[in-house]
Amino acid sequence: MSSNPSRRDFFAASLSCVAVASSTISFADEGEPQEKNSDQKKICVFTKPLNSMTFDAMADALAEAGFDAIEAPVRKGGNVEPETVEDDLPRLVEALAKHGMTVAMLTTDINDASDPLTERVLRTAATLGVTKYRMQYLRYDRKADVVGQIEAWKPQLRDLAAMNHDFGVQGLYQNHAGNQYFGSAIWDLHLGLDGIDPSAIGVAYDLRHAMAEAGMSWPVSLELIRPKIAAMYIKDFRWDGDDLVNVPLGEGRVDREAVKSLHLSAFDGPISLHEEYLDHKKPELVPQHLAAMKSDLETLRSWIAS
Repeated sequence: MSSNPSRRDFFAASLSCVAVASSTISFADEGEPQEKNSDQKKICVFTKPLNSMTFDAMADALAEAGFDAIEAPVRKGGNVEPETVEDDLPRLVEALAKHGMTVAMLTTDINDASDPLTERVLRTAATLGVTKYRMQYLRYDRKADVVGQIEAWKPQLRDLAAMNHDFGVQGLYQNHAGNQYFGSAIWDLHLGLDGIDPSAIGVAYDLRHAMAEAGMSWPVSLELIRPKIAAMYIKDFRWDGDDLVNVPLGEGRVDREAVKSLHLSAFDGPISLHEEYLDHKKPELVPQHLAAMKSDLETLRSWIAS
């Protein structure tokens, strides 16, 4: 465990105050508090493309871009490595809090309660008041029975749900397009989570992946899974022949009307922007990533407000 328990204790006691303050206050570069529009829908951003930045630099840049929170990768190669979560996640939360920002959720490699790192990550997150995390995907063996595999995963999901309940956190399973992913078709995710309290394991609904996977029928699968949705992921794509190409929001299939179907203005969970159309592995592209994130944020806010 961390060699600095006082920091964790401090955040456990104070983060509720930070969460309240961040709904109305942000901090300018000069450190002076500025009122934010309390009617503006809170939106976070997935920070995978910014892994090369320091916590303070990332917080400064994202606050300037207008984001309220982040979706932070706490996984191998992420903003925070799972092995150092007790030391580094409090530092990230602290950097964001200077701007009235929070960690809305984590992105993790967690899908098994028996993994020793699972408890360490969840305990630290809970201590800091971070109550949602995205789970690692489960993948099909395409040579095996599909329903049988779903049934075999249910005990694993139930065990993880029980641990989530104990820590007061919520796992989120993302639907992801592709022929190997459990949850790509949505109906299988609905079946696999049957009987599990959505407050323990819910769904991070990815509109882009749902549209790409289901074609014309995605509105049906949306209504099927809507009661389990606890977070919304927004990004865009277009088809180039048989290939999927990620594009800036508003330039592809994920248009204003599709986003309207999510009822984001009434949604009370995290709304996370994912900018995935630039190469996230090149640190020299960080300025372009930040500009792209800000542009996508402006587009999404205009859609929600209209």
